[in-house]
Amino acid sequence: MGFYERHIGPRLVSCLCGAADIRAEREKLVPAAQGIVLEIGIGPGLNLPLYDPARVSRVIGVDPHASFLKLGTSRRDSAPVPVEIRQEPAERIQLPARSVDTAVVTFTLCSVQDPARCLTEIRRVLRPEGRLLFLEHGLSREEAVARWQHRLNPLWRSLAVGCNLDRPVLASLRAAGFSIEAAQEYYLPRTPKPLAYLSRGTARPEP
Repeated sequence: MGFYERHIGPRLVSCLCGAADIRAEREKLVPAAQGIVLEIGIGPGLNLPLYDPARVSRVIGVDPHASFLKLGTSRRDSAPVPVEIRQEPAERIQLPARSVDTAVVTFTLCSVQDPARCLTEIRRVLRPEGRLLFLEHGLSREEAVARWQHRLNPLWRSLAVGCNLDRPVLASLRAAGFSIEAAQEYYLPRTPKPLAYLSRGTARPEP
């Protein structure tokens, strides 16, 4: 991993994902988490101030990238809930089956190495009555926008340290055995459409 991937790229991604418009979207989702929470791709800890201490007993954050985790030190120290960090890949979560109440993924499925394996692991560790809260960007339903996403993806993936523009979010959740409870798909305002197609909602593991 080169200098850009270790130092510049993580700061760029953290800055983009911490923008005011995106924080507003996080605020619509993250406070619904409850119980023992597993956050995939916790990185710089942008969700941590949004967890409700009256609902959440602790957050277990998983992220394989030391460079992203380093950016979240101050947020972890000031978090309103206890936080445990595990530097490990989302495709191999070192937790027992059916051990968490809520899983949170925000702007993460775009960059994990194997989204299907990641979602299978989330489904494994969620309790049967647990919920997955998701806020992701991905492949647009508009064909013209989707074509641009495919064209731009190689360049974007290099600039944004492995982030992909063209992964289908809801289809991936269903393929991994999740039932979508509620979902909204829309473009983030004031953002170029290929970067802005969001999916936000909740899902439960199917029996």
